[in-house]
Amino acid sequence: MKIIDTHCDVLLKLQMAKRGKMYNKEPLNFKNSEQLNSNLNRLKKGGVMAQFFAIFIHPDVPSEEKWQHALEQIDLFYTEILGKNPEMKHIKKWEDFDRLHDGEVGAVLTLEGADAIGNDLVKLRHLYRLGVLSIGLTWNNANLCADGAEEPRGGGLTLFGKEVVKLNNENRVFTDVSHSTVKGFWDMIELADYPIASHSNTRLLCDHPRNLYDDQIKSMFASNGLIQVVFWPPFIKNNDKKVTISDLIKHIDHLCSLGGAKQIGFGSDFDGISSFTERLEDASKYQNLINELLNYFSEDQVKGFAYQNFLDFRPQ
Repeated sequence: MKIIDTHCDVLLKLQMAKRGKMYNKEPLNFKNSEQLNSNLNRLKKGGVMAQFFAIFIHPDVPSEEKWQHALEQIDLFYTEILGKNPEMKHIKKWEDFDRLHDGEVGAVLTLEGADAIGNDLVKLRHLYRLGVLSIGLTWNNANLCADGAEEPRGGGLTLFGKEVVKLNNENRVFTDVSHSTVKGFWDMIELADYPIASHSNTRLLCDHPRNLYDDQIKSMFASNGLIQVVFWPPFIKNNDKKVTISDLIKHIDHLCSLGGAKQIGFGSDFDGISSFTERLEDASKYQNLINELLNYFSEDQVKGFAYQNFLDFRPQ
């Protein structure tokens, strides 16, 4: 079964390797490097028809270097992912999904945390032109747009952050709530025409600040938003090192109970996580999840989770 995955951190790994900060200072090959959970071979083996690639700048990077780091990751997307692999097809607008052929994998650029743009909307417009189709205003820390999920004061959007959401709307770009505070979430849901939680689970089943409360989930569904479940064990099950696909499916089942059966998808967070759900250690294992889901849901429902719900609810 085909898969659309709305979050991975391959670009950060490629950049760190190029800068000599990991893996014995050897560059990584997107096609087959074992260190990449979502390398091309694994994406194809897992049936992934489209993979979203996040631009993520660690908060330790000095402010004056963040934009350069973002440009480096975008350059790696164009040279290492698209340039060296003809079967990787750049999705620069939502209609491009409909032009994918068998054997091709769509590649989508996203931004995880708007730190790189500072307070400069010109930089944001450049990102749109380069093909960024989803913007998460924060990671876990605060920036000039908003507080992040683990910022102690828990503030919402700044005036600048609200301008970013409005520009997202004008450009038919997702506003990603996955790393927002509770207050930031409600600010975004009020403004965003195209909300998505690119990699979040349910807080009722796992009490982590990166997960969503039931009232947030219901609001997302009422706003035609998408919630993409994430595979990292700390977001699936509290205080348990052993996490199974069945544990992940409980989150999907709960989302369905809140009315979201047609608005659920997958956002693995591969290459950004350090531990794994059993039998779901990299993109090649995706069909293990599909086969398990088919024990609980109809084939049409599972196709929805895997790819069709996203296609139905992408920005129009």
